[in-house]
Amino acid sequence: MTFTPPSPFTTRPELHGTFGMAATTHWLATASAQAVLERGGTAFDAAIAAGFVLHVVEPHLNGAGGDLVGLYATAGDPTPRVLEGQGPAPAAATIEHYRAEGLGGVPGAGVLAPAVPGAVAAWLALHERHGTWELGDLLAFALGYARDGHPVLGRVAATIGRMREVFVEHWPTSARRWLVEGAPPAPDSIARNPEYARVLEGLAADGLGYWHGEVADAIGAFAGEPTWHPVDGREHRGVLTADDLRAFLPEVAGTAMTYQFRGTTVAKAGPWSQGPVQLLMLAMLDGLPDERLDPSTALGVHTIAEVEALAMADRDAWFGDGCDIRGLFDPGYLAERRALIGERAARDYRPGSPQGRTPWMPPLSTEGELAGRPPGTGEPTVDLRSKGAPRGDTCHLDVIDRWGNIVSVTPSGGWLQSSPTVPEIGFALGTRLQMAWLDPASPTALRPGMRPRTTLSPTLLLRESRAVEALGTPGGDQQDEWQLTYLLRRLVGGWPAQAAIDGPGAHSTAHVGSFEPRTWTPAGLAVEDRLGDDVIADLEARGHVVTREGDWSLGRMSAVGAHPEGGYFAAANPRGSQGYAAGR
Repeated sequence: MTFTPPSPFTTRPELHGTFGMAATTHWLATASAQAVLERGGTAFDAAIAAGFVLHVVEPHLNGAGGDLVGLYATAGDPTPRVLEGQGPAPAAATIEHYRAEGLGGVPGAGVLAPAVPGAVAAWLALHERHGTWELGDLLAFALGYARDGHPVLGRVAATIGRMREVFVEHWPTSARRWLVEGAPPAPDSIARNPEYARVLEGLAADGLGYWHGEVADAIGAFAGEPTWHPVDGREHRGVLTADDLRAFLPEVAGTAMTYQFRGTTVAKAGPWSQGPVQLLMLAMLDGLPDERLDPSTALGVHTIAEVEALAMADRDAWFGDGCDIRGLFDPGYLAERRALIGERAARDYRPGSPQGRTPWMPPLSTEGELAGRPPGTGEPTVDLRSKGAPRGDTCHLDVIDRWGNIVSVTPSGGWLQSSPTVPEIGFALGTRLQMAWLDPASPTALRPGMRPRTTLSPTLLLRESRAVEALGTPGGDQQDEWQLTYLLRRLVGGWPAQAAIDGPGAHSTAHVGSFEPRTWTPAGLAVEDRLGDDVIADLEARGHVVTREGDWSLGRMSAVGAHPEGGYFAAANPRGSQGYAAGR
């Protein structure tokens, strides 16, 4: 039995050239990044420009009030570095405070959910360390779109439409910012955000000083006001203050975790993020025959899904800010976990016990009242059935330049639907604290200064001490599952990047979700119908609870990289009809 070959058809050409490449989840961000490269900027300059454009054109997926995780390597030093743009919990964010508010967990929306916004501070720190252009020149692209206008995505209009009632009745600052004469904007109409344009002008003039000054003061004052909360329908004051923003300085060159798989070193952020779960999945799969690693066959999908469920259970039990997870990669422990992969889908939740330690167990709740909704496709949704609690998603960008600098960043949070818009600055705050638990025994227990375990998970690949590929995807918990499928097709099957992105996808849903309402589906498996009826029937016969998600629904991957013989490549995702690659 051989590994399934790639289809000769791809939805778009894989780009090849000798100058530089960019790929993002929105064509305007890609075009902005490539414009910077064309004018002599580096991959770092291009990534910063694209990152701020994404704030403007994908406000339902990320914003200046959100966070990011990045990985990069420079032309002179192939060591994979981490850009740690995940802000911590505010100083007043204690378990006792949230329980005193009558809450059983950190809400998934509203002013009690934000961690310290980390995205803007991280971009500014990256510029200070590696930028070659003036900051104002890099912000000019986003400033133009915010001040002069940009076409509204259909998904942005739909998100605003689903939130309209909440905006009008409870979040008037959001109604003023996002509604047009009381209605959502029409798709492809021209939208502006003059308040955020003024923020960009302030950043161009004074950088971090402006962010720590006027912006921090506006956020702190707004978060401290009583605001209607969608989870319990009551008013709450937030805990985020201006001093919290001023105290946060992101790590620009953090140490990446790595694992070598099939001759390629895979680099991820540390256990304060979800990232190492992908390394754990690869480590569990390592040593298995190729036919068990094929995401196009029933045997492959079954094996991969079982490993994903095991690794994600270990994520919940052991990952957190400051946690030591090296025991999870002990060969003996990996062998124990690998031995749990049976011929049928497991229906129980199985975190492991490395070095004999007892794992923490999260509460296990099934879909229940939400059973009619698919387990989650990674595309943004607004869940108004749970008292208006909104949900959102993420963006991604990858850039490589002619000198060999390479950057991969996944920005998220601060969605327009996540909390009320801060009126003076034109954006909302994030909701990353919902990933913290109010159980002191949890590795992600809420405490002041802790970084909530983020799902943001970009990837770098290295061979022979050279960074050769940057990749990633939006998708919450699914980010590392979708990337795993891509990596197996690339590193085991030898597929080209565009074919690997286009290939039919699947992912386990047999793990506890990181986002409100944090449910799981025992033996759950989401699949694209393009896997084929025979494969899907086989998976159901193996005991998987399969949800068909349509032909093109799972994953929003992009990738850029360097060929061994010289030159560069880029590929982007067709799903969602807005991600693009560019280069020459």
